Amino acid sequence: QVQVVESGGDLVQAGGSLSLSCVASGAIFSINSMGWYRQAPGKQRELVAISNRGGDTNYGDSVKGRFTVAKDNAKNTLTLRMNNLKLEDTAVYYCNALVVRRAGGQTFSYWGQGTQVTVST
Repeated sequence: QVQVVESGGDLVQAGGSLSLSCVASGAIFSINSMGWYRQAPGKQRELVAISNRGGDTNYGDSVKGRFTVAKDNAKNTLTLRMNNLKLEDTAVYYCNALVVRRAGGQTFSYWGQGTQVTVST
């Protein structure tokens, strides 16, 4: 099996910074991509940032210029650094990994349980 675990969620003031960490572990042959998504109450889950194995990264429009990700392929980790946080960044943040479990095998999508980020005034 494969586990995806997020950590780092917290309560932070607007304008502040926070880092979230994600690690994938278990029966992993390779990871095609890892990404962060978020879901605010009453809203659909949206892309925050996604990084593929080659290092290409795409960001959601609402976080461009404020959030950055760092991916460690050897450790299967993805760190999200969030700067200049806004009230609208309040959400549950989820990590996703697209995992190949054996050589030549198909890709499976795994999600973490989520970590709460709350931005206050």
